[in-house]
Amino acid sequence: MKKHRWQLQEAKNQLSQVVENAMNLQPQVITRHGKEAVVVVSYSEWSRRASPGKKLVDVLRRCPVPDFEIPHDRDQPRSIEL
Repeated sequence: MKKHRWQLQEAKNQLSQVVENAMNLQPQVITRHGKEAVVVVSYSEWSRRASPGKKLVDVLRRCPVPDFEIPHDRDQPRSIEL
């Protein structure tokens, strides 16, 4: 079983293995003082996750429900005296 969690000092000493595991297996977690500090991921994984997703409004516009409309509040603001 390949390792996927590393202490910082160990990761520095075995950076090639950390990178190899990130590219071929899964993201690699590096801890500092016993707490998760960073994650090393392959470039392809980073590109996939960092690419902008669809906007919610575009998803709603393609909604398969017939006659689906995004409701708009048509009320007018109340008048106030200054």
